[in-house]
Amino acid sequence: MALKKPHSSENSRQSDIVPLRDGIKALLRVYRLQGKLNEVTVVASWEKVMGKAVAMKTQQVYVSNNKLFVRLSSAPLKHELFMAKTRVLENLNAEVGEDIIKEVVFL
Repeated sequence: MALKKPHSSENSRQSDIVPLRDGIKALLRVYRLQGKLNEVTVVASWEKVMGKAVAMKTQQVYVSNNKLFVRLSSAPLKHELFMAKTRVLENLNAEVGEDIIKEVVFL
């Protein structure tokens, strides 16, 4: 019994196979969603990066025009984080893996 060679359409179908990770990255790039996804990731990782104590005194975190706005309920904490603004910025961008946030504003 002889084996049949696969049709050329089967070969082309296999050559069109793309790993899921690459497909999702391409989809995010085409629909220009990567930036928004990164912003959401920064906001979602606030507690992980800053710790539970800071997160408990945080009332609101949002991103607008590459600026992270953080509303805090503690004036001393606000002052302390203001003094460490550069480190906060670096840690958040490191968590995402890209320089998404250009400035941090404490409210």
